[in-house]
Amino acid sequence: MTAPTTFGLSSEARNLHWLLTNLVEEVPGIESVAVVSSDGLLLLSSDQDRIDEARRTRRAPTRSGPRGSAADLATVVSGIGSLTVGAARLMDSGAVKHTMVAMEEGSLFVMAISDGSLLGVHGSAECDMSVVAYHMALFVGRAGHVLTPELRSELRKSLESESAGSAR
Repeated sequence: MTAPTTFGLSSEARNLHWLLTNLVEEVPGIESVAVVSSDGLLLLSSDQDRIDEARRTRRAPTRSGPRGSAADLATVVSGIGSLTVGAARLMDSGAVKHTMVAMEEGSLFVMAISDGSLLGVHGSAECDMSVVAYHMALFVGRAGHVLTPELRSELRKSLESESAGSAR
C-alpha cells in the first residue's frame, strides 16, 4: 500500500494520512479503514490509497472492504455509532468507547474519537481482534486532539476533490 496524495494539505492532515496508512500497513488482517465525522461524513479512508496506486499504475483499483467502497464503510460505521450512542442513552450508561462485531468472515470495529468522530475498521476473519483494538486505540490517542473543525473541513474538501478528479 502506498501513501495517499497529500500535496497541498496541512501538516496535521498529512500526519493523519500517515497514521491511517501506518495502521493499515502495520496491523495484519485490516481490510479497510474509515474516519467518519460526527455528522456521518467520510473524512479519511484507506480506499484512497488503492485509488492513488491505481492511478500511478494505470490499473483498476482493487476492491476491498464492504463492497469495495469507503462510502459503504463510512455509512455502516456512522449507523453503528448512532445506534450504540442511542442504546447507551437509553441504558444511562455513559459514552460509548468502542463497538466490535464479530462475523463468520470478518470483523467490524468502531471506536469513538474525542471530537465525536469515529474510527471504523473492517478486519478479515483471521485478524486478531485484540491487536486491531489496541492499534485503533493508539490511532485515536494520536489523532483525537488534532481533529479540529478546520481539519475536518480540510479533509472533506480533499476527499471531494479526489473524487472529482477520479471521475474524470
